[in-house]
Amino acid sequence: MKVQILGSGCAKCRLLEDHARQAIVELGLPAELEKVTEIEAIMAMGVMSTPALAIDGKVKSVGRVLSKDQVSAILQGGK
Repeated sequence: MKVQILGSGCAKCRLLEDHARQAIVELGLPAELEKVTEIEAIMAMGVMSTPALAIDGKVKSVGRVLSKDQVSAILQGGK
């Protein structure tokens, strides 16, 4: 599983990354966490507002910082 955090590296992007990292560890998932910071790559995924979360290349959340529990739910197949 590839978990991608899309954003420029702002405080909100870093917070979403932290929540995603915590969720991955708590769930014990074999996931790779990747930060996508290049604007062209972010826009190519159809994202116009950051931070965003993508799982295996599919955008799951745009423009808000999800809580650790919200990220966990997405990682477990919700939303």
